[in-house]
Amino acid sequence: MNIPYEWQIGWRYTRAGRSGRRNGFISFISGISMLGIALGVAALIIVLSVMNGFQSEVRDRMLSVIAHIEVFDAAGGALPDWQATASAAQRNPLVVAAAPFVAAQALVGRGDELRGAVVRGIEPAAEAQVTDLARRLRDTTLATLQPGQWNIVLGSELARMLSAQVGDKVTIVAPSGQVTPAGVVPRLKQFTLSGTFDAGHFEYDSALALVHIDDAARLFRLEGPTGVQLRLSDVQLARGAAGQLAVELGSAVIVRDWTRTNRHWFDAVQIEKRLMFIILTLIVAVAAFNLVSTLVMTVTDKRADIAILRTLGASPRSVMGIFIVQGAAAGIIGTLAGVSLGLAVALNIDVIVPAIERALGVAFLPGSIYVISRMPSQPLASDIVPIVLISLALSFAATLYPSWRASRVNPAEALRYE
Repeated sequence: MNIPYEWQIGWRYTRAGRSGRRNGFISFISGISMLGIALGVAALIIVLSVMNGFQSEVRDRMLSVIAHIEVFDAAGGALPDWQATASAAQRNPLVVAAAPFVAAQALVGRGDELRGAVVRGIEPAAEAQVTDLARRLRDTTLATLQPGQWNIVLGSELARMLSAQVGDKVTIVAPSGQVTPAGVVPRLKQFTLSGTFDAGHFEYDSALALVHIDDAARLFRLEGPTGVQLRLSDVQLARGAAGQLAVELGSAVIVRDWTRTNRHWFDAVQIEKRLMFIILTLIVAVAAFNLVSTLVMTVTDKRADIAILRTLGASPRSVMGIFIVQGAAAGIIGTLAGVSLGLAVALNIDVIVPAIERALGVAFLPGSIYVISRMPSQPLASDIVPIVLISLALSFAATLYPSWRASRVNPAEALRYE
């Protein structure tokens, strides 16, 4: 094969160095550099995969309770002609279902306990088309929500904080009071607790109450639903679809997708992921720049070889290329080893973590504390490709200075004492 001699010699230097005390030490340092790159790349892939898994798990639980997009009246009251709004929204090819709802802040109390909550009025059959939670509970818990019966379904944590059991009476205190000669009197209404739900997301389990949409409209003195919930064929397109619907439906309504409804959580996760990427990339950078010391020692050790190559006609660029190949080969080997290790762990973390827990007798995610009791993992090409490119770029950058020094070796000086 007609392979450039720079590549052949550079690869030989990468594999050589096992004999002799000095060469053995250089080989050891080179191996440590490759191992450091591999471990850094693997750590990056594993950590980002676990973060992706947690993000996906929490997002799925969140979206089991809320719709992908919500449309509100811009004036803040009941949505005029919500059927027309729903029909107009469903003309968008991404929208697959729509359901009306009433949402308002209120206090939920029982006995001496009083908690703030979001009271959501729903039509169970329509709600089942837009949220997974309603679909799961449509024929059981949500079937108890009938108009005029004043039944209520609470999140499991909210019911626990109120010490309320199925069949107990709970009181809803509406935010707007009733004006009487004696002053403003809060409007109260007793509901019967007909069931609870467990969405697996503390925010909703502890602060969400579901009632029938007709009962909610009467309680809050509304003429109709305050908004329409929409389900999309692809949840990842929610932000773009919301922008399209805002233009199509006009300025009389406010369109908000799930990423804006939970903007603080969504932004916090993205910032945390970026920071972890930067921090762990520094580990790869430290390992990559260990190649500098390896190549500097190799250049010092091979001064005579460099001088002979120069006297045989090798140009400074060719000498530089030899040591760039040596360093780049170490970086490529370390990077590929790290990707292999990282993917092996990330794809089998559901087996590895339980084995470690059994061996150490500990639980990393106790079910009594964390909602998620298993370690999720989701490797993504959008994370792995930048990791590989950055690792290779850092490894290549680390070879430049030692390779340049090698190209500056003076043959006469190097061979004087040989």
